[in-house]
Amino acid sequence: MKTQLLIITALESELKRDALPRNVEVIYCGIGKINAAIASVKAITQFEPAHIINFGTAGKVNTKLFGLIEIGKVIQRDMLTEPLAPRGKTPFCDHPHEHYSLGGQYCCGTGDSFVTAHDPWLNDKQIDVVDMELFAIAAVAHQFNVPWKSFKYITDDANEHAGTDWQKKVHHGQELFLDKLHSLLM
Repeated sequence: MKTQLLIITALESELKRDALPRNVEVIYCGIGKINAAIASVKAITQFEPAHIINFGTAGKVNTKLFGLIEIGKVIQRDMLTEPLAPRGKTPFCDHPHEHYSLGGQYCCGTGDSFVTAHDPWLNDKQIDVVDMELFAIAAVAHQFNVPWKSFKYITDDANEHAGTDWQKKVHHGQELFLDKLHSLLM
């Protein structure tokens, strides 16, 4: 079944299915890169989308950011295999270590951990926000030649309060994303 647009988000608490237009498919991939990769492969195979949009929450590293932002580039922040390869790169692998979206200006660092402390590497790599799914979604989209965009709602400051702040704000970005989605569909 072919669809024009597929939205992939981690949790229904981030984006309710019944809030979306009828002609838009949404997949809830679960938290983390493995879940996101598995769900993305299944969804692309099932729906054969022309485009993918990832919507989700993020912690901010760039202190100037707030609200809903569009991601332009994603990298892995937790691929740590030194001395075999620099942080962020998978050793002995020809797949890209960065993925670029159809638009956006901000950089997201994806990893299978909740960032709760300052990490100088994130600043050195000019990472603006951190999440737990986007790199996997973008990598799968790249493998299937499906263009993608990503919008992240900033819920926390990626510090010791991140878990509590995220729980309080996980659902706050839905309306901003729906406004953006409606403008994209017009």
